[in-house]
Amino acid sequence: MIEGLKIIDLAVHEDARGWFKENWRGDWLDFTPVQQNVSFNAAKGTTRGLHAEPWDKLVSVAHGRVFGAWHDLREGSPTFGETVTHEFGPEAAVFVPRGVANGFQALADDTVYTYLVGDYWSAQAQYANISLSLVDWPLQPVHVSAKDAATPATAEAVAPRRVLVTGADGQLGTALKALLPDAEFCSRADFDITDPPARPWRQYAAIINAAAYNDVDGAEDDRARAWAVNATGPARLARIAAEHDLTLVHVSSDYVFDGTKDGAYTEEDPVSPLSLYGASKAAGDTAAATAPKHYVVRTSWVVGAGGNFVRTMMKLAERGVEPRVVDDQRGRPTFVEDLAKGIVHLLTERPEYGVYNVSNSGDEITWFDLASATYQLVGAEGLEVTPVSTEEYAAGRPQAIRPKNSIFDLSKIKETGFTPADWRRSLETYIGGSAD
Repeated sequence: MIEGLKIIDLAVHEDARGWFKENWRGDWLDFTPVQQNVSFNAAKGTTRGLHAEPWDKLVSVAHGRVFGAWHDLREGSPTFGETVTHEFGPEAAVFVPRGVANGFQALADDTVYTYLVGDYWSAQAQYANISLSLVDWPLQPVHVSAKDAATPATAEAVAPRRVLVTGADGQLGTALKALLPDAEFCSRADFDITDPPARPWRQYAAIINAAAYNDVDGAEDDRARAWAVNATGPARLARIAAEHDLTLVHVSSDYVFDGTKDGAYTEEDPVSPLSLYGASKAAGDTAAATAPKHYVVRTSWVVGAGGNFVRTMMKLAERGVEPRVVDDQRGRPTFVEDLAKGIVHLLTERPEYGVYNVSNSGDEITWFDLASATYQLVGAEGLEVTPVSTEEYAAGRPQAIRPKNSIFDLSKIKETGFTPADWRRSLETYIGGSAD
């Protein structure tokens, strides 16, 4: 059997008038048709195909009978090159995945063959046709089109739907490149989420929104820009995802909470942001959730390529600086390689859509603890890291209010089969890699 090809038995209710059937229900498959096509075949033996279009389709018979044939032309498919045949009439429908070539032969005069398809026909789409000679047809083929008769016995594989990643130049975007080499990575110059450029969206499977306005303090003054990127942008991506049946992955923040909870935050806790940055991220979460297929991934204390807290501590240690570091804000760091793995896991395993907390696992710490661990790993034990309160550290500095509790409950993501690495192990790896 070709992977993803489904033969669906239909209940046909017959009486003196003829028959009635349910030909399609939205809860049968993860499939959103946008166009219906009908093929009328006047003479039995009429043979059409084998055509692979870049969209899913559900085929059925409204009148007569057909001998259906399908050949897998999907790049990377475990059943690539396999052929399946099946005779059916009104009592069945067949779901044909994108990139699987579809063909049929009419077994009766006046056969009506129908298609529900997942994208609008376009002359610019990538088509892949393969010869009818691959199939042992029950009747001598007649009325074969000149194009079908000339189709070769080999065809170029149909590339899978792509994943589009925004914010490609950021820490998370950089980490995702190693895990999604075939994805389309867009920087802000390529793709501004506040004004998304046109794309053939139904040729994409998902959007990972790693773009964000991350200057927590700057957002207090640059409010319009922060809101545009963190709230309006996700709303526009959600609309695209909803209209074109895509999965939207939106990356959020611990700043959507006020940090006053006694214990770890779950995905069900109500948001209560303290800052404009936090409010804009909370609004983005709400907007992203309007996409029927969405994963809102909340994370905290992100560490990756480029500027971040750990790298700052490493540089200070190298210069012999003894820093004062906040010791009353608690959480766990999130190393972007682990965050990227969690996102890919969600897109691969497809658990229930919704909000997921993703940070590293391990003991709960403060920024002071993370700085101390960094100094120890880089061999700067002789230098002192001094703990201070948030109020002491912020004295004389205009600063947005930070949540004092950024600890996430990770039960939900673990139940899907993904357990984030312990932050201490990831810190060792990160520092070791930075030294190479």
